[in-house]
Amino acid sequence: MIYELPPTPKGKRYEMRAIGLREFAGLERDDQPLDPFELARYANLLVAEFEQVAPLLSEATVKHLIGDGKDMWSGGAASHQLPDGRKLIILNPTHNRNRQNATLMEEISHVFLGHKPSRLAVETRSKDGKIIARDYNAEIEEEAYSTGAAALVPYSALKRMIGRGMTIREIARHFAVSPALVEFRTKVSLLWDTYRDSIFAGR
Repeated sequence: MIYELPPTPKGKRYEMRAIGLREFAGLERDDQPLDPFELARYANLLVAEFEQVAPLLSEATVKHLIGDGKDMWSGGAASHQLPDGRKLIILNPTHNRNRQNATLMEEISHVFLGHKPSRLAVETRSKDGKIIARDYNAEIEEEAYSTGAAALVPYSALKRMIGRGMTIREIARHFAVSPALVEFRTKVSLLWDTYRDSIFAGR
């Protein structure tokens, strides 16, 4: 399969890495949905159910993670490998499968890109009381999220679907991702004007 690349230098770089992930997953077409849960097994990742991890946490912590704090996290990977060499991944159980797909794909991208895990250590708080994490690398996080998003929604397929007049929601349903992720891909790939024109033309 010959993939078309987006027009921006950064977009091309992320797309090429995403194509590598899709080829590793054995996908033969650019419009085939990618299942991150299936790919995780080949990436030597163990995706654990939150219920499996919850007994190891305090009752207050569990209550916070799936209660008041549920919108503050999407998922994460343990910094140390398990005895069998796998890395443990935990996803937010309150998020739907489409959102979990994006989160897991980002974690898989971290592994394939060889990123050093970020350590979110609480060192201080800002004047308004918000926690400041000192070991957060925005560039690495952007690379992992953008690569994962490109693997889930390839540029060439996205461009073709937009050209056929498909809506953001229709494309999202096809790839089993959220409409927000498809909108993100459309905008960063400089396809938003084309999308808007195709939608208005279809009215």
